[in-house]
Amino acid sequence: MPTVLRTGPHRFFFFSNEGDEPPHIHIETAENYAKFWLEPVMLARSVGYNASELNQLRKLVEEHRELFLEKWHEFFD
Repeated sequence: MPTVLRTGPHRFFFFSNEGDEPPHIHIETAENYAKFWLEPVMLARSVGYNASELNQLRKLVEEHRELFLEKWHEFFD
């Protein structure tokens, strides 16, 4: 499971067997988990985060979207 970015307590990653899905990024913070689609940026799933935290995560995903897409395509293409 390649880690793409760590910022603060958050780890952004994808699983190596997910190339059949559209580009997305997973986020873990302690026991909390979220998955965001990247095209367009949209929450797919979350566990444990509140609405404010999800808004902050969405902003981080939008800020680093190009990096996430670049790493996704490097790995799966």
